[in-house]
Amino acid sequence: MITSIDLSGWSELDAAWRKAPDIVREELTAAVMESEMLLEREVKDLTPTTHGILRASFAAHSPVILADSVIGVMGTSVDYAVPVELGTKPHWAPIEPLVDWVQHKLGYTGEKAEKVARAVQFGIAHHGTPAHGMVHRGFNRSRAQVAMFFHRALLRIGDRLAGA
Repeated sequence: MITSIDLSGWSELDAAWRKAPDIVREELTAAVMESEMLLEREVKDLTPTTHGILRASFAAHSPVILADSVIGVMGTSVDYAVPVELGTKPHWAPIEPLVDWVQHKLGYTGEKAEKVARAVQFGIAHHGTPAHGMVHRGFNRSRAQVAMFFHRALLRIGDRLAGA
């Protein structure tokens, strides 16, 4: 999921970037980092877990600083993150991860675990899996606070340009 906050229309920021690009980059980098950390926390909080692998895999990365923009990145390398985020259509799921899930989530072992896993597999084959939407809900939950981080960055830029 790619989401952006476009600040290019803010005339004060455009003028400040031309006047003191280092100050603007520094303040926007701080706002991006703060936003990334908030989003990471919110997404992790909303991520369903059995072993905690998916939850732990979400991480904010150092902002990418370009000539005229600062880009924040928060994501995961876990291959099943997208199906957990968006849900799935009915499909035949592999049994081994389901047995593992049943053992850890429901506490069954042996034949009982396999039997329950087969029932889950059958349900997925007929109904798919639900969307958890942890990333988009985390972003929506953070949106107002992220906007505040950037508003404060603009105020700090103004103060620094004024010599305060």
